[in-house]
Amino acid sequence: MKKLILATCVLAFLNSCENKETKTSEEVKEQDSLQQANIKLGVEERSQQLQEQGYETFHYQEGDTTYLMQKYFMVFLKSGKNRSQDSTEAANLQRKHLAHLERMVQEGYTSLTGPFGDDGEIRGIVVYNTPTLKMADSLANLDPMVEAGRLAVEVHPWWTSKGGKLK
Repeated sequence: MKKLILATCVLAFLNSCENKETKTSEEVKEQDSLQQANIKLGVEERSQQLQEQGYETFHYQEGDTTYLMQKYFMVFLKSGKNRSQDSTEAANLQRKHLAHLERMVQEGYTSLTGPFGDDGEIRGIVVYNTPTLKMADSLANLDPMVEAGRLAVEVHPWWTSKGGKLK
């Protein structure tokens, strides 16, 4: 029985091999070149779309990879001048702060958000995906923690590859 199953598998494999087209190395190179051209065209089109929406972008090629770079805005959330709220008020502000950050994610304004793990002056970061610094600053200043003075914002332009991932 085992021999019959093995023979059936071997025949199925051989049949699948016969049905596949064998490509020459030239055909493979040509297919790779076409794929790279399509990727580059896609990057150029995406870059143009973003620029039409007011974003600053550029693209460049390194080896076989084309990178689309976009300007984002890194907001440092720093300790504010008014940190004297009682525990109930601080907890309420924290709840509103998290709701604000969740809203920014849901509306597509932020790409990366999180607190720092120490008790330093810089409490966390938010990377805003907005066309302008003014817009990022305005959205960051709508944070209830900022409005209450518990946090302050410091905004910096930051360039990174569109679609990049943290590893």
